[in-house]
Amino acid sequence: MHREPKLERFNESVLAKYQVYNSIFLTLPFDDIKKTGALLPLFQEICEAGFAENKNPSEIIETFFNKYQEDPSENGKIDLLFRFIQYIERQVVLFDAIEDASFPVVNNMDGHGTLRNVKEEAEAANKTSELRDYLKRFKVRPTLTAHPTQFYPGAVLGIITDLDKAVQKNDLTTIKNLLAQLGKTPFFKKEKPSPYDEAVSLIWYFENVFYQSVSQIYNYIQQNIFEGEDPGNQVINLGFWPGGDRDGNPFVTTEITLKVAKRLRSTILLNYYRDLRKLKRRLTFSEVDEIISEIEPKLYASAISKTGKIKISLEELKSKLHKIRGIVIGKHQSLFLEEFDDLLNKINLFGYHFGTLDIRQDSSKHIEVLEELQQYKPDIFGKNYFDLTEEEQIDALTNVEGNIDPENLEEGMAKATLSSMYAMQSIQQTNGENGANRYIISNCGSVQGVLQPFAFMRLCGWEKPSVDIIPLFETVPDLRKAHEVMEVLYNNPVYKEHLKRRGNKQTIMLGFSDGTKDGGYLMANWSIYKAKEMLTEISRKYDIKVVFFDGRGGPPARGGGKTHQFYASLGPGIENEEIQLTVQGQTISSNFGTQDSCRYNLEQLLSSGVSNEILSEGKNTLSEEDRRTMNNLAEISYTTYTDFKQHPKFIPYLEQMSTLKYYAKTNIGSRPSKRNKSAELNLSDLRAIPFVGSWSQLKQNVPGFFGVGSAMEHYEKEGEFDKVKHLYDNSIFFKTLLENSMMSLTKSFFALTSYMKDDEQFGEFWQLIYEEYERTKRMLLKVTGYKELLENQPAGKASIQARERIVLPLLTIQQHALRKVQELQRQGEASEELLEVYEKMVTRSLYGNINASRNSA
Repeated sequence: MHREPKLERFNESVLAKYQVYNSIFLTLPFDDIKKTGALLPLFQEICEAGFAENKNPSEIIETFFNKYQEDPSENGKIDLLFRFIQYIERQVVLFDAIEDASFPVVNNMDGHGTLRNVKEEAEAANKTSELRDYLKRFKVRPTLTAHPTQFYPGAVLGIITDLDKAVQKNDLTTIKNLLAQLGKTPFFKKEKPSPYDEAVSLIWYFENVFYQSVSQIYNYIQQNIFEGEDPGNQVINLGFWPGGDRDGNPFVTTEITLKVAKRLRSTILLNYYRDLRKLKRRLTFSEVDEIISEIEPKLYASAISKTGKIKISLEELKSKLHKIRGIVIGKHQSLFLEEFDDLLNKINLFGYHFGTLDIRQDSSKHIEVLEELQQYKPDIFGKNYFDLTEEEQIDALTNVEGNIDPENLEEGMAKATLSSMYAMQSIQQTNGENGANRYIISNCGSVQGVLQPFAFMRLCGWEKPSVDIIPLFETVPDLRKAHEVMEVLYNNPVYKEHLKRRGNKQTIMLGFSDGTKDGGYLMANWSIYKAKEMLTEISRKYDIKVVFFDGRGGPPARGGGKTHQFYASLGPGIENEEIQLTVQGQTISSNFGTQDSCRYNLEQLLSSGVSNEILSEGKNTLSEEDRRTMNNLAEISYTTYTDFKQHPKFIPYLEQMSTLKYYAKTNIGSRPSKRNKSAELNLSDLRAIPFVGSWSQLKQNVPGFFGVGSAMEHYEKEGEFDKVKHLYDNSIFFKTLLENSMMSLTKSFFALTSYMKDDEQFGEFWQLIYEEYERTKRMLLKVTGYKELLENQPAGKASIQARERIVLPLLTIQQHALRKVQELQRQGEASEELLEVYEKMVTRSLYGNINASRNSA
């Protein structure tokens, strides 16, 4: 019988190794309660058997204690459950390290979607010159965002890196020592990280992973596709949000923004310094060694300078390196030229900024800025801005200018916003223009929304701001009118002049997470697709090159999942010369955590743009019939999801039956879990991470599938299912959507919460969710022809199943603790001390599941 080679490699390199190393880990003697490691596999078996017998989590835990413990006290039970949580967290780390170490073995690094594969396909189709032309203008920009649901402290990240290396060498002694170290290293953060802490932990990935992987890709393109010539295009840029993303995060200050920019600069300069030191050992030739000896101390002094003083400018550094290059070629037979060009390429890629620090703020905060400015200077807009008509407001914003010193303003939103714009100017002076040249407006739905920050910049004496103003259209209604907003701006003479200075290029951000929360899975994705088509059409009409920046996260509910397949599916009606996307949380470590996985996933993104543009032969164009089907599916799914969201039990269910309120207590991110401070939970204020994450912790993953099954079943009932099948067979876009939805279903496990169906208050609501899950599963199998979910991705499915098995005991403990919390709350004050213990248990059990899911929020 034929076995899938990727699955076979996964079983041999990941699963088999995990079983061996896990058995070592479970026998290490590092805890107070004897035999925790020996008891955990027994507990796992009890959990699996218990759910198969429809027992609830508390019954499963009682069964375990009755069978394997002699009449334990309440405290004894609690202690052991906390120990289990600690062990399971570390099992997840072990599995991560093994999977990372095995990445190049499991995945074919020269296979489909890699640069070598693209080059060969282009050669076979006689399209090498088209490939070169495209790579001269095509770019990919991953932007690491300030949402680190990746909670590992730096010490644990270091252990993972060392474990990865030890696993590759199969070095059992080192592995054993590292596992012992892991067992004694705390995971839990006692305090919330500051935005600067978040930035430092994500800059680690820039320094240790992207720095090498991005330059390797660039070198490959230069050597193998351009035959040594310079492509004249960076191909990959990096973006960065921690320290610049002020939206909903009151802890991001101007001081932090400047501090993060300085850290990015010093990190990249230190990386250059290290590379130059290595080259110094090779380029020991006359003339060359003198120039290196001159550059080296200046580079080091610039990197470690406390004041941020630069001893050698970027231009001077490049000029001296080019001089060296000329001498090496002219007088030294190009010896070590490849290594030297690697450093030169890195400097061209990363400059003195490393990654562009984006500034982001919510549009509602800009209204506060206007109000405060009006109070400070009543005639700033001629008369009261808020009494003006829409046209007059646009006119006032377009023509206002001045030179307001934020220090003269009282503490408030105006002072914070204007000072962030002065900070951008300051960063551009030290890190170069690319250091901070993008201002993103969340929840932007109007022309004024775009013009407000543009006006504020000109009130900072910045007459011609060297900044891209980027609106973020998020909700379904905002996406529908985005093209109308942009057309007004394209016709506005002052904004038109600004775009001309920016190379007639407009970046527009489109957000999945709030779109999914607002409109459900199919409608959010389809609304973004249609918005991109209309924005492309209107931009081309005005000779503006539009660039789309996707607010993707990790899970399909936030636009994640198989991202490269999504980009490969866009038709010619969507501008696709740049792929810009946010990457966050565990998706950073799972997709870009090692040099191999980073290179592989960046190449997949690059190749998706190339194949869509050059190799698709028009296969991505939707027929009119298919468009109608897609439209109807989205509308039916939207209605289904909206009805569900408006169910009177929707918010109470999340508040009372999920882990929603515990997200704020995890200290995994610096940002509050909702945008305003009101006591009452409001869905529109709720941030997407706790929203999507809470469904993930329940193992119900609602945002990734709800409405999908109902929409397809509607066609089945009408006897028109062949239309859905036709769409699936002919649209890679729709196929990718469904495959990503399947991932959400595969990560669901309703047996965990099936006890809720008997709940007096929420039983009917749980049933409603479960029925839609079953309906969606049935319809997905019918349209794909699969016998089981993710049948076409056996290795990916095996990875999900292995991770889900590891955390099943953890989820059982979490649900048991939630049940205990509800029970103790009903008992009132007498149980407050115990209540606190079980609430802590819920919070502690979040981490392992967040990491095991790899894209839970």
